[in-house]
Amino acid sequence: MASTLILSHKKIKDGIIIELVVWEVSPAIPGCEHPFKYRLFCGREKTGECLVRYDNERGKGDHRHWRGSEAPYAFSNLETLFADFEPDVMEVLE
Repeated sequence: MASTLILSHKKIKDGIIIELVVWEVSPAIPGCEHPFKYRLFCGREKTGECLVRYDNERGKGDHRHWRGSEAPYAFSNLETLFADFEPDVMEVLE
C-alpha cells in the first residue's frame, strides 16, 4: 500500500489533546470509497480517554466515536470532515 502523509498536527492545552492525522493511500482502505486514512482525536492527556474521534479502519470504514458510542460516518471530503469534527470538540469541552 502506497501512502503519503498529508497532515499531522497535535495540540495539548489544559490537559486536552487534539490530534489530526491524514494519509493519502492507494488503494483505498477496505470499506471506504475515498483515498484517505485518517484519525481526528480529542481526549484527555493524562488518561488517554477518548472524548470524540473520527477515523476509518479496515473492515469498519468511516466512523465516529462520540460519548462512549460508535456510529458510521458519511465521509464526503476532508473539508467537511474537519468541519464536522470541530463542533463536536467544542461541545465536549464545554
